[in-house]
Amino acid sequence: MNPVEIGNIRMGKGRPLTLIAGPCVIETPDITFEIAGYLKTLCERIGMPLIFKASYDKANRTNITSFRGPGIESGLAVLAEVQKRFGLPVISDVHSTLEVPEAARVLDVIQIPAFLCRQTDLLLAAARCGKPINVKKGQFLAPWDMKSVVGKLASAGCEQIVLTDRGAMFGYNNLVSDMRGIAIMQSLGCPVVFDATHSIQLPGGAGNTSGGQREFAPVLARAAVAAGADAVFMEVHPDPDKALCDGPNSLVLETLEPLLRQLKAIREIVAP
Repeated sequence: MNPVEIGNIRMGKGRPLTLIAGPCVIETPDITFEIAGYLKTLCERIGMPLIFKASYDKANRTNITSFRGPGIESGLAVLAEVQKRFGLPVISDVHSTLEVPEAARVLDVIQIPAFLCRQTDLLLAAARCGKPINVKKGQFLAPWDMKSVVGKLASAGCEQIVLTDRGAMFGYNNLVSDMRGIAIMQSLGCPVVFDATHSIQLPGGAGNTSGGQREFAPVLARAAVAAGADAVFMEVHPDPDKALCDGPNSLVLETLEPLLRQLKAIREIVAP
């Protein structure tokens, strides 16, 4: 496995566990900066590399009235300020080929959402932008099916590829995580991220919105790091019950430190 370089972070085998974290969506600049500042201070204190995540647009919401975010122009401006103010690399989702060039001017990592992981034109456009690419494995795919995704990116010259596991559909409105998928996707030559908060999401499980079981996110995060995950992805918020997007599966910002220390300790045992 070749390490993926994101700013001054090297992610992969034998490297420290990386945290990818932030709110589901950019709600306001002030909340975004509050979360980024808190995460930066925390990760510096415990010695954990951090990539800040927030979406400028959530194009796959369950309901037409659900909050999507400020849009690409305003959202990228906020993320650029996070880079400038806190010195953090940033990641966000792209949903169409038209977004990629503009997003790549700001983002340190381009993220392909799970529902779009097989969209060939989107993958090729992202691969050609020259930035590392993080692809979330679709809930409908087996981990070995990501070989074709990696092949598409590689065909367009992309070598900096990260794969993310976020669970698989288990009947209706439910997901299950198979920790074997981490090793299977790593065998494709890519660092693997485990998305601890989306893996406990209940898609459409709250009627006209998605539900979640945030109490199980730490359980799955610990299991994933023990299974060898190179990074953990978490959506966090100062008050998830008031979050405008994915609140039921977001973690409370102020409860993170003990969990992150546990994850760091597990990583040091299984991947010294």
